[in-house]
Amino acid sequence: MIKNLLVPLSFLLIFFSQTHGQNIKIHGLVTDKNSGIPFVTIEANKSLKTQTDTKGHFTLFVDAGKPVVLKTLAVGYKSLNIELGALQRDTTLNWVLEQENNTLENVIISATRKPENIRNIAASVSIVSKKKLESEMTINPDLSTILANQVPGFAPTAQTGNNVGQNLRGRPMLVMVDGVSQSSPLRNAEVDLRSIDPSVLQRIEVVKGATAIYGNGAAGGLINYITLIPDTAAKFAGKTSVNLNGSLINPKNSGGGRINQMFYGKVGKIDYVASGTYEQTGEYKDAKGDVVGPNYSLGETDSYNAFFKIGYQPTKNQRLQLMYNMYSSLQNSNFTLVNGNLATGQKATGILGKPLGIPTGVDYNHNIHLSYKIDSILLNTSLTFDTYFEKRKDVFYVSLGRFDGGDGQSLATNDKKGARIFLETPVLQTSALKATLAYGADFLKDKTAQPLVDGRTWVPEMDMTNLAPFAQASITTLKDLIFTTGLRLEHVNINVNDYKTLRTTNATGGTLTPSFDVTGGKLKYKTYLYNAALKYNHFELFSPFISFSQGFSVMDIGLALREAKVNSIDKINTDAVKVNNYEAGFQSTYQNLTFLASVYKSTSKLGIEVVYDAATGLFNTARSPEEIYGFELAANYKMMPSLEFGASYSYTEGKRDIDNNGKFDDGVDKYMNGRRISAPKITGTVTYSPLSVLDLTLNYTGIGSRNRFEKNSAGVYNGNEGAVKAYNLFSFAGSYRANKNTNITLGVENLFNQDYFPARAQWFMQPGFYSKGRGTSINLGLSVSY
Repeated sequence: MIKNLLVPLSFLLIFFSQTHGQNIKIHGLVTDKNSGIPFVTIEANKSLKTQTDTKGHFTLFVDAGKPVVLKTLAVGYKSLNIELGALQRDTTLNWVLEQENNTLENVIISATRKPENIRNIAASVSIVSKKKLESEMTINPDLSTILANQVPGFAPTAQTGNNVGQNLRGRPMLVMVDGVSQSSPLRNAEVDLRSIDPSVLQRIEVVKGATAIYGNGAAGGLINYITLIPDTAAKFAGKTSVNLNGSLINPKNSGGGRINQMFYGKVGKIDYVASGTYEQTGEYKDAKGDVVGPNYSLGETDSYNAFFKIGYQPTKNQRLQLMYNMYSSLQNSNFTLVNGNLATGQKATGILGKPLGIPTGVDYNHNIHLSYKIDSILLNTSLTFDTYFEKRKDVFYVSLGRFDGGDGQSLATNDKKGARIFLETPVLQTSALKATLAYGADFLKDKTAQPLVDGRTWVPEMDMTNLAPFAQASITTLKDLIFTTGLRLEHVNINVNDYKTLRTTNATGGTLTPSFDVTGGKLKYKTYLYNAALKYNHFELFSPFISFSQGFSVMDIGLALREAKVNSIDKINTDAVKVNNYEAGFQSTYQNLTFLASVYKSTSKLGIEVVYDAATGLFNTARSPEEIYGFELAANYKMMPSLEFGASYSYTEGKRDIDNNGKFDDGVDKYMNGRRISAPKITGTVTYSPLSVLDLTLNYTGIGSRNRFEKNSAGVYNGNEGAVKAYNLFSFAGSYRANKNTNITLGVENLFNQDYFPARAQWFMQPGFYSKGRGTSINLGLSVSY
């Protein structure tokens, strides 16, 4: 039983303990036969704790003459206990850990911006491990699909190039790569999930609920893509992976392929990873063998990813790291859209022909990230400094007859530069009370705009400067009671130049919104964000937590600016959204069973829901107070070493206070629509390894029904308010290790060829997006390591 867990980032206690008279040093290396294992937790006599560095080295000080029992805890490895007896001199100890399947209790995450054991986090977190990523990629490498299958509370996928309606618990989330934001609250283009290829990820960390420590844009939580680190001590190693995929229902023109080449290794104090990926998909076919509607379809898409990371460790307690990632994914379709019919249920599809406009998707997304970390400076303080740059362009579909009586195709541009400093200092360490203080500041410069491809301005450039100092304290008392609290101060300035709105028209050319000049200016925001949480870890059978956290996001400023009905931005409602998130839950571990449960409520005095205006046929923003609530359940059971089960259930509901009287149950109050609140979701997984070289996985994702709105006078639902009918999807992943270096995989998506409309197609209620889901498809893969 794991007891007496101490404050995170505990390798700093090495230095602190020296000041308290502990004078026997235990040091060494923890490996997995091939290389050092980073961030292994090493516990001494259930009262002292440290972690290995990025190379697997550790140092720990204990009292002389007292018996010592050491225990290891590491992600994906079996724990190991060693009794050393009473030590009289410094000791060198090297361990070799045995790998095992990841469990929920041992995963280390960075929810608090530093390595942390999941048992110490007083919030709902989900980890998509490297093993789960590889299993999902065997079926489909689309990250929006992987997250929908693996993360409770995350909305179902639409199998398209954008992630409209995919959020966390009904609120927008912050998508990051190694802590660098890929999202922009200035204009939420809802394309940020597809920012990187999953082949270069070590894991995905998902923190649900408003989070104050990351600030602007994280009102619903965060998704952090953690990139690869070398897993070998060799100077040069590599892996080549090739995949072929296509429809099993109608194979004609559906064939696609994917190739990834990766090199990695360690040379002296330098480690590196370099990867290149190219993927081309064929035509996507539904369960009837027909072409899936081409609007944002992932069919006929060319994707590229180039990734490079190099690390330099001059000493054991320092690391300098540079990462570059480029991602592009553009649809080059041979089909023009045939709209669906919402009244009759006729699906959208395509006919051969050149689509209007330029290819849609991620034109480019460049990320450069430089970080420096030192484990101990003044007062045993650790320091991490980051600087980063991101530049991306996304292209959207052509809107027919919308602008000045003609067609228009928009794109979103985003240019970020930023820097962060993060420090942590051990404040107190006694037998009864231990405390650390984390503090720092984030600086971000974000320029975002949404012009049309032909050069006309739809959303003017918004230039945001965001400075946010913060402090976070962590206190452990009674050995197992962990209390965290923190404060963040957001300073946001947004500059907008004078601009002219675009005239929009209806199908007959009539004016819906006129064109007029708008005076620009500066928008200023300043607010405090507070968080507090409590968790008790004494019993593995019942480890409860409660938390309160505030989130903040400048509303979708770009959407408000392009919809302007007044001649100055200081007259437009651009108030920010501040969210209060309340949550309670527990983790329970009994032998090979782990169970997680949480309930939550999220409130805000202002919301930002995109609602449909039947009079104009346009989507506008509603700024009513909001209340969202729900619960999540997750379980994992390892029946035997070769057989494991997993399941989850998530439910979310939300309402708007239309009359702004502080109540959400009046007759005029409304449920939030499908774009914000997803239908209930249930997932299940069975993993079976009958042989040491064979892994078989069966996945299930079920989307429940949700019907909260009435049909309009035309007999159909308004946009974003469509009723969702339940559907059930199964998939299969198989992996066979032919020899030490060769792996063969087989993935089957939609195993039983369910004929269905994805949830988004049902609630969106737009004829061009009323497409069926993909039918049964196959993915064959071969990978060779060397």
